[in-house]
Amino acid sequence: MKSSGVSKVIPGIVLAICACLLAFWFAYANRVGKAFERVPGTDRQPASTQATSEPPPGESVQAPSAPAATPPAGQSSVSTDAQAPAIAGAWPRFRGANFDNISTENTPLARTWRAGQPRILWSLDMGEGHAGAAVLNGRAYVLDYDRQGQADVLRCLSLADGRELWHYSYPVSVKRNHGMSRTVPAVTDKFVVTIGPKLHVLCADAVTGRPYWMIDLVKDYGATVPPWYAGQCPIIDGDRAIIAPGGSTLMIAVDCATGRVLWRTPNPKRWAMTHSSIVPVSMGSLKTYVYCASGGVVGVSATDGRMLWELPDWKVQIANIPTPVPVGQGRLFLSGGYNAGSMMVDVTSQGGAFSAREVYRLKPETFGSHQQTPMFYRGRIFGVIPDGRLVCMGLDGKHIWDSGTARFGLGPYVVADGKLYVLSDQGVLTIVDPNASKYTPLGQARVLGGSDAWAPLAVAGGRMIARDLTKMVCIDLTGK
Repeated sequence: MKSSGVSKVIPGIVLAICACLLAFWFAYANRVGKAFERVPGTDRQPASTQATSEPPPGESVQAPSAPAATPPAGQSSVSTDAQAPAIAGAWPRFRGANFDNISTENTPLARTWRAGQPRILWSLDMGEGHAGAAVLNGRAYVLDYDRQGQADVLRCLSLADGRELWHYSYPVSVKRNHGMSRTVPAVTDKFVVTIGPKLHVLCADAVTGRPYWMIDLVKDYGATVPPWYAGQCPIIDGDRAIIAPGGSTLMIAVDCATGRVLWRTPNPKRWAMTHSSIVPVSMGSLKTYVYCASGGVVGVSATDGRMLWELPDWKVQIANIPTPVPVGQGRLFLSGGYNAGSMMVDVTSQGGAFSAREVYRLKPETFGSHQQTPMFYRGRIFGVIPDGRLVCMGLDGKHIWDSGTARFGLGPYVVADGKLYVLSDQGVLTIVDPNASKYTPLGQARVLGGSDAWAPLAVAGGRMIARDLTKMVCIDLTGK
């Protein structure tokens, strides 16, 4: 009787186990099927999620063995009649070619404006946000958000007339929160890389818009979406995209062609992503990447991702936004809003060991910056401080001049052809002489009619691309 009972129970148990395994398989397949398009050769575990033994603090993890996951199935649209114009000039990333917000082009720009100038060459309605443009080879790239379609949209526009050459979109639900998209793409002749509001990193073909790969920083690295969504702008250094996820990994280098994660910097203190962006800084013969994470500012080896130094003394409450500004001789100028003020930092090395120390701090009323990254130009630091004044300051932290009653809010600024262009957050563009001994405006005009004109500016080929919350414009700076 016992033998007969067992013989009846065992098949039932086996059947139940098989049913559970089958249900688990279907659930897993369904989850992956919704996220990834299957491509031959990419069935291995992504490098960013491979199990590895955690190295000692400061040591990087090499991760060259597996490609990153391919992107979810998105939607592409290519114009049949619009062509990229032959316009010289480039602004290939946030803060321009040299990461300093200074145009090195020799196109002569008007020193002042007559009535009716500067001309608006084209304008374009945008989804709510503060995302600026990158420009290369007659194309302007911007990461927009389609609120009705609930999708991030990478748009490639003709620099000549603003017509769309192509776009690529992928679904993601983003709610209004002082705008949605607010990052600037990075672009080369081959690739364009973006970071979406909810931390989707996309790499696509810069000419055709064909998507190559995508990494979900939240899923793959445990990153936390910052307040008001992503503000970090990606950089492409050579053939690598450099991203700072936070979470399990402080920084990663990704091969643009394949999506392979080449190295990653451990994050034992679990510092989170901020709105600040990474800046390359040469320390002697060594190239480094400097980044303001939630717990301090860090320097990472560009070769292998090793943590070289960290300074936990620099923290900005609520939102850390401005990027570190190299000012020469191993010094970095840091600034922030929310009562953070600013700090000058000195980074030195001895026997291969790096250290960072505070040189001086400034109170917010002397120099601080809520949103825009200050500029270092001809030995002076320029920025708009919390009360809205434009300030010119020496490296010693003392004001040379300020704009007095002229206020600019949270608007951006850039230098081109030896002139400082400052956009108020209400859309008024002012030309300022940055070399003068006092605040010297040269010309002023309204170029945008909306509010919250906060997006970083781009200057290329005698044109400036600016935007407010809902509209982007291309401005002729030549005065012709």
